Amino acid sequence: MERILLVEDEDSIRGFLKINLQRNDLEVIEAATGEEGLELAKSMKPQVAILDVMLPGIDGFMVCSKLRSDFPNMGIVMLTAKGQDMDKIMGLEYGADDYIVKPFNPLEVVLRVKALLRRVNGSKKEKSKLELGPFVLDLYSQKVIKNSEEIDVTPKEFLLMKIFLENPDKAFSRDELLDLVWGENYFGDVKIIDVNIRRLRAKIEDNPSNPSYIETIWGIGYRWKSRV
Repeated sequence: MERILLVEDEDSIRGFLKINLQRNDLEVIEAATGEEGLELAKSMKPQVAILDVMLPGIDGFMVCSKLRSDFPNMGIVMLTAKGQDMDKIMGLEYGADDYIVKPFNPLEVVLRVKALLRRVNGSKKEKSKLELGPFVLDLYSQKVIKNSEEIDVTPKEFLLMKIFLENPDKAFSRDELLDLVWGENYFGDVKIIDVNIRRLRAKIEDNPSNPSYIETIWGIGYRWKSRV
């Protein structure tokens, strides 16, 4: 059974989410503080974490950052307050894959979690590799390797790399990338693409401020340059 870490300090919300996740055959480990959540993550190794932003002690952003560092392939969803756009941006900057605004429909949470699980586990049956220039993508282990050195990436960043390396020199609009990586049913801010591209450039480019691989196509989106 796939395991979900739920870190939420409000008992009623945590209990409500736990019930709905369990009804969909997901194992839920729950924590009321960030510190407790980090300890459970180390011992239980969940595939996806759901984190409230406002937690006693260390907040959800710090928990997200630590989880992303320790578990690069973990799917992370942030729960943010309505209208707090900065929470969404900060969550993505700290390594979150997705965010959900309170108040929310529990079905939406379940669907988002299942979508993340599919992405996290999606390459397990594949045993091939993608190679382009100094990069190798291991589709089985979801590893990104540049010049024989592994680069830690999130599931979303890995999907972006996969799309780019499978389609070198093709210009993708932000909407196209949003559909391919987040799914056609995703209704979040398209700026999530720019945040993830910026984060990915910081990891793979020799000079992120003057990128050699992920090229910005002004007014359209992004393209992978096959010849550098």
